[in-house]
Amino acid sequence: MKINRLWVRILGVFGVLGGLTLFAGDMLFYYDPVSTDLRLNMGHASDIRIITSGITALLATWFYMLGLVHIYYALRPTKAVLRNIMLISFGAIFISYGIVHGSYVAIATSAKLAVQNNLDLNGAVSLATKANNVLRLIVYPIFGVLSILFILQVWHRKTLYPRWIIFFYPLIPFLLQGFICKILSGKTWIIVCGGYLNLILVIFFAASTIALWNIKEETASTLEM
Repeated sequence: MKINRLWVRILGVFGVLGGLTLFAGDMLFYYDPVSTDLRLNMGHASDIRIITSGITALLATWFYMLGLVHIYYALRPTKAVLRNIMLISFGAIFISYGIVHGSYVAIATSAKLAVQNNLDLNGAVSLATKANNVLRLIVYPIFGVLSILFILQVWHRKTLYPRWIIFFYPLIPFLLQGFICKILSGKTWIIVCGGYLNLILVIFFAASTIALWNIKEETASTLEM
């Protein structure tokens, strides 16, 4: 497959679309104009909101994987071994986004049953929450390895990315999550912190698309899969 500048842009936009889709799924679970208790909000979510949110996990994963092809072209100049490790890591993380979000259906369903039957909310969702946390723990080491390789390769100009893309790579906003969520409140807190992990991918893919927007046609066209 050969790619031109237009396809580089389109594939980057698919990555952005993946983040926005799963962010919408987060809001279907969490958003309530009068409450910032995310578990309670899930308990009050309608059936259609929970089902639709689960569907966004599948759609967003497809979009993220199309966005992975965009990243492939940016990493193409790197050594094959390093490039493949980064691509596999990116792919594993993107797939895990969908799986982790999909598993939230169990948390939301448990919360809804607890609210409807006046059960202890935290106890009702504890098992589903533990399973979700285990899934996250599996992904963190992959994210750590990817972060080291990505930042080093970009810094040493071994990719098509400019160095400033490092500031938009998910590691920095991920580390700032606690600080950012601490200073927010109300509806803003629900929107930003409820969908935080997907918003940081929206930012990354948007920055990546901008960074490669005017990639030279001869450079893009010679990158073959």
